[in-house]
Amino acid sequence: MPEPYLLLIVIGAIFVLAGLVKGVVGLGLPTVATGLLGLVMLPADAAAILLLPSFVTNVWQLLAGPDVTALLRRLRPMMLAVFLATIASAGLITSSYTTVVTSGLGLILLAYAALGLLRLRMAVPARAERWAGPLVGTATGIMTGATGVFVIPAVPYLGGLGLGRDDLVQALGLSFTVSTVALGIGLWWNGAIPLQSMGLSGYAIVPALAGMWLGGWLRSRIDPETFRRWFFAGLALLGAHISWQGLASAL
Repeated sequence: MPEPYLLLIVIGAIFVLAGLVKGVVGLGLPTVATGLLGLVMLPADAAAILLLPSFVTNVWQLLAGPDVTALLRRLRPMMLAVFLATIASAGLITSSYTTVVTSGLGLILLAYAALGLLRLRMAVPARAERWAGPLVGTATGIMTGATGVFVIPAVPYLGGLGLGRDDLVQALGLSFTVSTVALGIGLWWNGAIPLQSMGLSGYAIVPALAGMWLGGWLRSRIDPETFRRWFFAGLALLGAHISWQGLASAL
């Protein structure tokens, strides 16, 4: 890790940028923050710092929409699978296989960027939700426990349920909140949440919220589609760099 004072500056800048992305496009804070933090620290350390700002911003997103009760009933099997699979697999991100985890993180970012750039859409028939929800939840939980990133395959799946805009934003907030809580429990269970990380995580809340406010302000002043393309292109480059970094360390 960088020197303490430099680390604070780096973390602050990363969470302002991550919050800005979330403020403009409605998601991306944990993805951007974990990816950029992964350039200067181990994935487990990045995941621990992410916990509090991710929890605060996602609960905000979850509670900002309409009544969440019906959404909870519909998505309960998926959320339960996310929760259990994340806790069960959190030992992966804290394991000694750091090069594999780092490479996996880069590949997840690349896959997410490709889906965004290609605008691939998933259509989930209502009759398939009973088995698809738990399956996607389990896969998302494993990805979360292994890399600290919880967008694949949850985001494409939720986007394919035919939800209205407000319901989709709220569903994403619900999924990310469950993933964050489960990841926190999994990291704690594996002894990967030192006191310093919690202090840094609390510190990161302020720049994350500042970035979200700035993103909300920018949203009406820039073309969202142009921003979206640049966001995913940058994410692809970041993912490629992290993957190469992990592979180079293994060689």
